[in-house]
Amino acid sequence: MAYRFKRKLFGFMDLLKFKHMTDVRRTKLQEGSSKPLPKTYRVNETAKILHPGTQWATLSEITTHNSDTKTYTFDLTSPVFFRAGQYVTVRAKVGDSLVARPYAISSSPMQGLNKKLSVTVKKAGFFSNYLYDNAKVGDKMEIGDPSGEFYYESITDTNHILAIAGGSGITPFYSLAQSIADGTEDCTLTLIYGAKTASDLVFKAELDKLVSDKFNVVYVLSEEEHEGCEKGVITKELLSKYTQNCYTTMLCGSNGMYKFVDNELKEFGVNMSKVKHEPNCVGLRDVEEKTFTITVHIRDKKYTVKANNRETILVAMERAGLSVPSKCRAGGCGFCHSKLVSGKFSLAGADKRRLADLKFGYIHPCCSYPDSDMELIVPLG
Repeated sequence: MAYRFKRKLFGFMDLLKFKHMTDVRRTKLQEGSSKPLPKTYRVNETAKILHPGTQWATLSEITTHNSDTKTYTFDLTSPVFFRAGQYVTVRAKVGDSLVARPYAISSSPMQGLNKKLSVTVKKAGFFSNYLYDNAKVGDKMEIGDPSGEFYYESITDTNHILAIAGGSGITPFYSLAQSIADGTEDCTLTLIYGAKTASDLVFKAELDKLVSDKFNVVYVLSEEEHEGCEKGVITKELLSKYTQNCYTTMLCGSNGMYKFVDNELKEFGVNMSKVKHEPNCVGLRDVEEKTFTITVHIRDKKYTVKANNRETILVAMERAGLSVPSKCRAGGCGFCHSKLVSGKFSLAGADKRRLADLKFGYIHPCCSYPDSDMELIVPLG
């Protein structure tokens, strides 16, 4: 049975109005002011202050914590807004290579608004080794805008956070502890901090000073006994001694620590949907070493890059001195996504690409290893 639409008077009136739309628009334009539009608006100026993007910063202080860890404090050009637990990329020229690495921010958000920002770096890797051995007060480096989602979120997280740190993974939680102390964040934090020896505990004196009714810290040493510290590793028995299994849990450390502690959390009865892991940068892969050629297109420029198959495609481009985008270096943010023209590659871990990247043939060079000669179209860094 065919459906018969009823004609309505208002429908014909709308058609008549549409018929005269051009004349109406012409009249309105003539009635408009000839005063030029503002070149900027308050909302744009506010956004520029809170999110200045990449900026030059001067290294103003270097603090040595132990034989392989230092904190680098920068004087910023502009204030920067971030959440405790986020990271920034630090970028500098190392020989012929233009290198950037993400580091968790160890200072508080309040300091960021006062044009100060600190990152704590463990001597492990190409750029980290360079910073530890060569960086000096007065050096100028590029600091990227704060990124990442490893922070306390009052809408989805419990008000009491259980944080588990391993080694240099203390950095984001030290920032959070400072934020709680200065009132930037309104939550309670129980921190379990594991290391090999007492000398490996970074920020211990600073953390002890921050202890309050809203912040508590437990130190766990795996290789020595020390007064005021637990001996052993982070097990379900230790967790039951200091915390409950109903809190949002945040982990920052090595992948090995994640695997072990996740099992203990499951045994302890923690809801794993409430567990957050800070992603780790992709490193070397253990395969027979080979060298491939990668053709890289950046805008109207074409480059030929030699790539070691044990290193990521991103590292190969950096070693060649190319200015290419990077942030998380773990495959999650998508900032480095590049169009794959030809060639084969392998991924480090799970494929974290968006569905659109998969559909239109994009890869993330930061977590992709070359398995053949390749050709890519890469955004300008």
